[in-house]
Amino acid sequence: AEPAEDGYAGEQDGGCRLYPGHIPTSPLQKALLAAGSALVALYDPYRHDMVAVLGETTGCLVLPNLRDKMKNDPEGSRVLQERPRIRLSTLDVEGLRRLPDGTLGREYLRFLEDNKVSPDTRMPAKFVDDEELAYVIQRYREVHDLMHTMLGMPTNMLGEVVVKWFEAIQTGLPMCVLGAAFGPVRLNARKLQVLATELIPWAIRSGRNANCILNIYYEQRWEQTVASLREEMSIFPPPAVRV
Repeated sequence: AEPAEDGYAGEQDGGCRLYPGHIPTSPLQKALLAAGSALVALYDPYRHDMVAVLGETTGCLVLPNLRDKMKNDPEGSRVLQERPRIRLSTLDVEGLRRLPDGTLGREYLRFLEDNKVSPDTRMPAKFVDDEELAYVIQRYREVHDLMHTMLGMPTNMLGEVVVKWFEAIQTGLPMCVLGAAFGPVRLNARKLQVLATELIPWAIRSGRNANCILNIYYEQRWEQTVASLREEMSIFPPPAVRV
């Protein structure tokens, strides 16, 4: 098919492309992609591309529920309608740097700089066969680093596992459940003890107690303190343990 005015073809290989970058796939193709990406992601949890494919090909039953939670919340509905994106091109980095310590924007930027990560590394959705649901999973990916900031967790394996437990309870995404279940196998005995006795119970309680993480318009909350946003979202303060 010839490219449309918005830069992508309407049909490709017999399937209808619903948004830029969309790759239509059959249920069998999704199953094969899910199996392959799961194996690679388990071997190398830092393969964000494979984690992204796994999330898209296994989230078809969960994403509508997350979308409905957003639609039924005033702030979440506005996010769904306005479709904000968290990218370096949309962030006022210098403005965030000038914010006081403890604010969401300043602590989020500190997290990015300290851990040498960028929101631009989040893969665009490709295999979700619904344009609105594709944005939902894209939004989940782009607020993942904000969850690290809110939960006070670094990007090492222990921190990632804790965030995955919180996200698994919050979203029900199979990819999060898989990461929460199998991530600990790479941890040593001391970290496993801290994880089992302190961090997992806190992450589960916070995940169950907290409001839906997709219902916050984070871009309009940069000046709010992390502590007050945690309280508003009903996230318990992190345990006083070294992660």
